[in-house]
Amino acid sequence: MTEQVGLADIAAAREVLEGVTVTTPMEESRWLSSLVGGPVLLKCENLQRTGSFKARGAFVRISRLSEEERAHGVVAASAGNHAQGVALAATTLGIRSTVFMPEGAPIPKEKATRGYGADVVFHGRYLEDSLAAARAFAEETGAVLIHPFDHVDVVAGQGTLGLEVLEQVPDVRTVLVPAGGGGLLAGVAIAIKALRPDVRVVGVQAEGAAAFPGSLAAGQPVPLESMSTMADGIAVGRPGDITFAAVRDHVDDIITVSEESLSQALLALVERAKQVVEPAGAAAVAALLDNPGGFETPAVAVLSGGNIDPLLLSKVIRHGLAAAGRYLYLLVCIPDVPGGLSSLLAEIGDEGANVLEVAHERISPSLTLNEVEVRIQLETRGEAHAEHLVERLRQRGYRVAG
Repeated sequence: MTEQVGLADIAAAREVLEGVTVTTPMEESRWLSSLVGGPVLLKCENLQRTGSFKARGAFVRISRLSEEERAHGVVAASAGNHAQGVALAATTLGIRSTVFMPEGAPIPKEKATRGYGADVVFHGRYLEDSLAAARAFAEETGAVLIHPFDHVDVVAGQGTLGLEVLEQVPDVRTVLVPAGGGGLLAGVAIAIKALRPDVRVVGVQAEGAAAFPGSLAAGQPVPLESMSTMADGIAVGRPGDITFAAVRDHVDDIITVSEESLSQALLALVERAKQVVEPAGAAAVAALLDNPGGFETPAVAVLSGGNIDPLLLSKVIRHGLAAAGRYLYLLVCIPDVPGGLSSLLAEIGDEGANVLEVAHERISPSLTLNEVEVRIQLETRGEAHAEHLVERLRQRGYRVAG
C-alpha cells in the first residue's frame, strides 16, 4: 500500500523548516491580471534558498535520518535543484553528500551544488539514469538515497509551500504548479485541499516531458519512452508511486505547455515582472498565457525555480523574442540596380524597425536576371508591427517571404 501524506505531516514539516527555509514573496502581477481579467499573483519560490522549492523537502527528509544513517552519508540524483537542496541540508546537518547528475546538467547548478558541499558525479543522459546510479551507490556504500520527489518527508516538505499560499492569498481560487515527478504538486495539493477543497489545483507539465497525463489515463505510473524539453527541472520520465497517488486524488487538472510557451513566459517574467526563472519555473505562467480565460481568479502561479544557466537564458530570451514577433526574418526580392538595397532599408527604417543583419543572394532559381534576394533579420515592436511592415513592403511592390 502506498504511503500517504496528510495535513499534520505538512504542519510538522513546517516546524522542522523554521529558520532554515524562507517564506518566499507573493507578488501581484498587474500585466497578468489585466490579461486574465482578475487578480494573478506570483509565488516567488525562485527566491527560496538554493533558488528553488527543493530545499524544503530535502531538509525535512535528511533531518529525520538516524545517527547511524547520517554516519553513512546521503546520495541523490538530480538535474540541479534537488542536488542543491540536498547539498545544503546535508552540509547544514554535518552529513556527507554525493549527487549524481545527468550529463549536460546546467553548469551553474553543478557549481552551486559543489559550493554547498556535495561531491558531484555525472552519469547518464536522463534523470532516471542518474537515479539508477545513485541507487547502486547507495547499495555499495550504505549511503541513504534521498529521492527527489517520491518520499513522504519530501512531499510533506514541499507541501509547506501550499500553506504559505493559503496564508498569503486567503481568497485564492486557482493555484497553478509546475510538475515533473510531482513532489511539489502533490504536497501543495494535499495542503490546499485539506484546508480549502474548493480551490482548483492545476499541475503544469512541459509537452515534451509530460508523464502524468498518460499515467493518470492508465491508472498507474507509466514511464515515457523519451523526453525533449528545455525545462530540465520538470523533465521526469515517470511519476513516483507516492506522488502519483496524491496527484490522482487531490489535483483537479494536468495541462501541458509547449517550448514556445515556456520561452515566451520566461521572457515575459524577466521583462514585466523582473523575475529571473528557469524554464520549469515559468510553466505555470505559460499556462496562463496560453489560456487567459481558463482560470478562476484570484489565481496563484508558482515560480518554482530560478536556477538558469546564463547561456540558456540568452538563448531562451532570443527564442522568446522571436516567438513574440519581436524578431522578424524576411526574404525580399529587390531590383539589382544601384540604390536598390538602400531603398528597401529606407522603407524599413521609415516603419521604425531595426535592421540586425543583411545578406545578399544573387544565384537562385526563383530569381530573374535582374533581381537580388536579400535576407534580413529585423527587430520589431511585436507581431502587429511586424505584420504592418510586411504589408507596407508588399504595397511598395516588393516580393516578401518570411
